[in-house]
Amino acid sequence: MANLTLRGVTQPAGLFEGEDGALRCSWCAASPVYRDYHDHEWGFPVTDDRRLFEKLCLEGFQAGLSWLTILNKRAAFRRGFADFDVDRVAAFDAADVERLLGDAGIVRHRGKIESTINNARRALELRHEFGSLAGFVWGFEPPAETRPPRLTWDVLRATTTSAQSLALSKELKRRGWTFVGPTTIYAFMQAMGIVNDHIDGCHVRALAGAMRARVALPGR
Repeated sequence: MANLTLRGVTQPAGLFEGEDGALRCSWCAASPVYRDYHDHEWGFPVTDDRRLFEKLCLEGFQAGLSWLTILNKRAAFRRGFADFDVDRVAAFDAADVERLLGDAGIVRHRGKIESTINNARRALELRHEFGSLAGFVWGFEPPAETRPPRLTWDVLRATTTSAQSLALSKELKRRGWTFVGPTTIYAFMQAMGIVNDHIDGCHVRALAGAMRARVALPGR
């Protein structure tokens, strides 16, 4: 992406200036919904198991689609999947699969619906072993010394996986999870703040970093 000129001012590559004058990652320019998600959710560290499970599931549903499509359907997904309560979803049966296939508010893909139920059961196994889903996934956070103090657009757009997303994907698959490829898992890690991929100059990057410095991680 080349530098953009808005209102006579050249914006750094990968950033755009919002109506409030703040610079944001350019991927969220498409709609106010996207900008709100960028400003208040994406990249902020999450240790709540329900939210982590929800994001893992929705990233699987996103395959082949845009995240904005899924974000616009998120309320319907939450209604259909019992607010992504792991215990309740793990108890879903064939009747629930058919119910969800008839729900026009979500992405009606049998394989992804069945995957979500399967993954809820696998999440219960992780919770039993590690105490929480958070305690497991945050164990794949990149070491501090490998995290770039600055992140440019060129680096971000060239990065779709990492050593940690490859490792987490491999381990989840070994444990029976589905729709958890390394690219899907890297997007999950970005969104949940396990990596901070707001690019340098985005007004949210420092906020997300400060929150990560304060958050207490399970088992640490």
